[in-house]
Amino acid sequence: MTSPMTRKFPIFLKKLKMVVFPAILMTTLSGCATAPPKNAHNICEVFFEKRDWYDAASDMKAQWGVPIHVPMAMMYQESSFRDDAQPPRDYIFFGLIPWGRVSSAYGYSQAKTLTWDDYIRESGNSGADRDDFDDAIDFMGWFIAKTYKINGVSKWDAYAQYLNYHEGWGGYKRRTYNRKPWLKKVAKKVKNRAYMYSKQLKGCQEDLDSSWIWRLLFG
Repeated sequence: MTSPMTRKFPIFLKKLKMVVFPAILMTTLSGCATAPPKNAHNICEVFFEKRDWYDAASDMKAQWGVPIHVPMAMMYQESSFRDDAQPPRDYIFFGLIPWGRVSSAYGYSQAKTLTWDDYIRESGNSGADRDDFDDAIDFMGWFIAKTYKINGVSKWDAYAQYLNYHEGWGGYKRRTYNRKPWLKKVAKKVKNRAYMYSKQLKGCQEDLDSSWIWRLLFG
């Protein structure tokens, strides 16, 4: 005859599995997330820490003719190089009940779903993910290059490129940013960071390129 303790033991194991396994899974998944660079204020340190990011940024430059420092400055402003960045939550009923996000923006580039879908269709980069740095930097290169074609904004003009990125090509044409003094201040911050990144990159790009070629040939 089975004792009450024997009958209860499998039930205990089942409950333990229900608690422990999800916890292990969450820990494993969180460990897979890519941490932001330790010093995001120095682009050389960013790329020396994350060599594959420089490879991806170099590929973006070759593909779209966009200088690396411009999308990197824009990406810092958008997500601080966090792969899972999202806009703040929206609230309803006098701000008491959370109701989704204020926009569909997500990932390193904070690309909105519809614009990301346009990028995939036009670039042929099927399967691209917004939380993948390689895809995000390529998306930004595509957007900057298209801004040049549509609105004639130089690929080196971080200030005007960021205004296009935030307001969209139509909004930039209508100069909607003129009604948003705060946005102009943010765009100026992006411009200043792009300038800083550009100067920093000139001091380390030779080393980055040599190590990039070495990894390409022998990695």
